[in-house]
Amino acid sequence: MQAALEIRGLKKAFRAPDGTSSPVLDIAELDLASGEHAALRGSSGSGKTTLLHLIAGILVADSGSVRIAGRDMSARSESERDRARAAVLGYVFQSFNLLQGFTALENVALAMHFGRGADVQHAKSLLERVGLGARLHYKPRQLSIGQQQRVAVARALAGRPALVLADEPTGNLDRVRADESLALIREVCREHGAALLVVSHDELVLSKFERVIDLAAINKAAAHSGAGA
Repeated sequence: MQAALEIRGLKKAFRAPDGTSSPVLDIAELDLASGEHAALRGSSGSGKTTLLHLIAGILVADSGSVRIAGRDMSARSESERDRARAAVLGYVFQSFNLLQGFTALENVALAMHFGRGADVQHAKSLLERVGLGARLHYKPRQLSIGQQQRVAVARALAGRPALVLADEPTGNLDRVRADESLALIREVCREHGAALLVVSHDELVLSKFERVIDLAAINKAAAHSGAGA
């Protein structure tokens, strides 16, 4: 079975104001099987978000490769990465990144445009699945933090991705809602057959995963990392 995620020789450094290069990530190998759920542990500033952005093609690596469901996300132009990301990847951002001028339904439907094309019925069904069937036409400011996150989860699953990334998805929630949200993300991913990589520094979140990847253990640049979240 094809892996959901394959990383090989991935390196990223950021240039400091004085011109010196500061290595953030140097990962020889990281794989995630199709349908597998795993968590990524890392302290603040260890490069967790940088890694997710490299996987998603939001950032470009200095060297190495990232393949999602067999698609090379590295050797592509920005527009090609945008299309590939829409086709194979879902992303639950820590700050949600919802479009404030659009409704919940529009936010989810718009996420499909770069992939298979907008499917309003599928968008509705996803929002109903996450308990927002009565909030389809509400804008983000009219929704609670928990409800906004549910929109973000529905949007991440809209393109039927092979892989979903979730960056500190429980960071803005109390413990009860955090547990509910994580369970929802995992359940919806299972229903759609998507692999899931959750980034967290919360030990209670990490304890819910059979596989926990320690970023410091796989990152050769860890001793020098001082940038990126």
